[in-house]
Amino acid sequence: MKKLILIAVLLFCCAATFAQPAGVEMADTLRSSGKIYVVVSTIVIVFIGLAIYLFMIDRRLKKLENDK
Repeated sequence: MKKLILIAVLLFCCAATFAQPAGVEMADTLRSSGKIYVVVSTIVIVFIGLAIYLFMIDRRLKKLENDK
């Protein structure tokens, strides 16, 4: 019974994503003005920063675990 409910919920979630319009007006506007590259580069910089931060935390935790 739980599996059936889970499948039904997942199907309804997927159906909602297909109901969205095909063209995104904001993305088209940003692409035509050339600002989409600023948005993409900002997102990439944020993700790189997060990856470096998580890598540094992982190294510190490994060092603390090895000391104990």
